[in-house]
Amino acid sequence: MAATLVSALRWWARTRGDDAAWILEDDTVSFRTAQDWTSRIGEDLVARGVQPGDRVGVLGGNSLEWAAAALGVLKAGGVVVPLNPRLVGPELHKILSTAGATAVIHEPAFEPVLKEVVGMGLELQTIALDAVADVRPEAGADPNDFVVDVDPEAPAMVIFTSGSTGLSKGVICTNRQLLSIAFEASLTEEGMRPGGTTLLVLPLAFTPGLVWGLSLSAILGTTLVVEKTLDPTRAVDLIEKHKVGALFGVPLIFGAIASAPNFASADLSSLTSAFTGGAPVPVPLLQAWGSKGVKLRQIYGMTEAGGVATATLVKDADQHPDSCGHGSVFTEFRIVDAEGNPCAPGENGEILLRGPGMTPGYWGDEETTAQAIRDGWIHSGDLGTTTEDGRLKFVDRLKDLIITGGINVSPVEIEQVIAAIPGVTEVAVISAPDEKFGETPAAILFADGSVTVEAVVERCNEQLSSYKVPRYVVLSEEPLAKLPNGKLAKVAIREQYADVATTHPKVR
Repeated sequence: MAATLVSALRWWARTRGDDAAWILEDDTVSFRTAQDWTSRIGEDLVARGVQPGDRVGVLGGNSLEWAAAALGVLKAGGVVVPLNPRLVGPELHKILSTAGATAVIHEPAFEPVLKEVVGMGLELQTIALDAVADVRPEAGADPNDFVVDVDPEAPAMVIFTSGSTGLSKGVICTNRQLLSIAFEASLTEEGMRPGGTTLLVLPLAFTPGLVWGLSLSAILGTTLVVEKTLDPTRAVDLIEKHKVGALFGVPLIFGAIASAPNFASADLSSLTSAFTGGAPVPVPLLQAWGSKGVKLRQIYGMTEAGGVATATLVKDADQHPDSCGHGSVFTEFRIVDAEGNPCAPGENGEILLRGPGMTPGYWGDEETTAQAIRDGWIHSGDLGTTTEDGRLKFVDRLKDLIITGGINVSPVEIEQVIAAIPGVTEVAVISAPDEKFGETPAAILFADGSVTVEAVVERCNEQLSSYKVPRYVVLSEEPLAKLPNGKLAKVAIREQYADVATTHPKVR
């Protein structure tokens, strides 16, 4: 078990036992306590019948108990299945059934929905997080090094993707992958280091929280400051108080923090790794953080590649704000056409990835695995291009492309133009059916009262070719649907406005 996440935790407990491993509000858990607590949980799970390789779900919002439970599952030799707390019964049933889960550790509030899941015919042991809290050791308690040995190449986690392009898939993550991700993340000069501090304002139940937050902190011996939800003012205070070195999230999160009243006067100089991705980063946002000496680093990645496959280096952030770097130390990318041939710089094609953080496949889905991983490369399903000096530029998801009159149109390109209109908060461009062109762009946006349909069309006419200008513009009265990671839920938005061509008039 030497090459595992929990063996790293044991090392930090022995060498830096009194240092903070996790902090949530006024509660601090040292590395020694984290080690003993997670071992007690592992011991308890084995006593409850959890066997090596069993999939165990963890369901709830961010908490110290959630963090301890996840690592406790690993101590028991189990496989962690993080569960989105926003899911309803049928969705949980599908994920837990696909994973073949035998148990779920959950917040007490989720007992009714889990009873519903069990009622759907799934045999499942449910364990309240209260049981996790009950075995937290008091100061001076006897040490506990309980752990079940596992193969470092065996699955340690099954992370179900957010489903932004369709159905969720269970991405397998092994201990060997986690160690490789941590090693690669520590090699660059602005990388994560033992003794550093990470602020997590995203859910623990997703790749950024579980892999880049909890797992890398345990492996690298960094302190993880966990927040239950995003409070921008409090986030600024925490960065100052704990000298936070790493923060990651979608641009929406960095925008919210930059709008906090204490942002302008705060000392944020400790922040050397500020990763953002999942959406275009507005230039004013880059400037706002740049004025504080913080370079926002555009990333490109996916759960299948360990979360972050490539990120702009700090020294290049100002000159190349719209690219995602050259890859990582060991992680490479390629851009290929439909026949698999390399694309020339500036030519759009599919992004392929390979590296030590790459998943071995999808849980119980050999067919999808074979489609996604070919000749050692992950086929991302995303559209990208390279600059003349080899930097990756994300263009769009291949499945999001709108083909109008035989011409490919990228929704992201249109979204960037509309998002720059003062007063626009959120925008999603989707495909609408069109008798003449087959498909045509439709823009769905949430904005303040100053934005009009006419203004949107005028701006698009100014900056886009005519075939890219949306023929439908919908001003939503409510914020657009989002995934738990803060990204817009394109699938849900498409479903909501599937009949936009019949319910709304053409604007041009």
